[in-house]
Parts: sequence; structure tokens; C-alpha cells
Amino acid sequence: MSYYERHIFFCLNQRDKGEDACANHNAQAGFDHCKSRVKADKLSRPGGIRVNKAGCLDRCAGGPVAVVYPEAVWYTFVDTHDIDEIVDSHLKNGKVVERLLLPPDVGR
Repeated sequence: MSYYERHIFFCLNQRDKGEDACANHNAQAGFDHCKSRVKADKLSRPGGIRVNKAGCLDRCAGGPVAVVYPEAVWYTFVDTHDIDEIVDSHLKNGKVVERLLLPPDVGR
């Protein structure tokens, strides 16, 4: 067993020179909401869920993005409702939220 059952990383990267980045698409709000939900549901513990900030995950064109491990599932999201669905479906129950999947060909 790994230390956490699941680990979600949110790209919060901000680029210089006006280049598009996850930070330009409310990534911080998504991270903050996910962290609050996981804490409120008492999932932030060893054997539970860990919510982390990340620098550039190199998939900027789909931003904002988050990735869940150990499954390596990449998501894009728009608002707190999307984050709630990721928490309730994937983080809690291991069921991937198909409608929020980042297409595999989306990169920087």
C-alpha cells in the first residue's frame, strides 16, 4: 500500500510574457476548493487523499489541469461543480469522470 490511496496535483503555473498558463484559468480556485472538500470529508490522512500544488505539468493548452495518481488520470475543469464531481467520483470511489478527461493529444 502506498502512503496515500490517491494523490491529485493541480498545475498552478504562471508564465511570463503573457503566455497562456493554468494560473490564468482559475486553477488556484480549483485547488483551494478540492483541498477544502477533501479536508471537510476527512480524507486528508495517510491511506486517504493528498491534494498538492504543482508547477507546470506541460499540458497548458488544456488548462486548467489536474492529474490523479496512481491511475495517472488527467482532468480539465471549469468550476467547483467539476471539482466536486472529481472528488466524489474519482478521489472517493475510484470512478473516472469521463466528461472531464483531458484528451491525450493536448500538450503545451
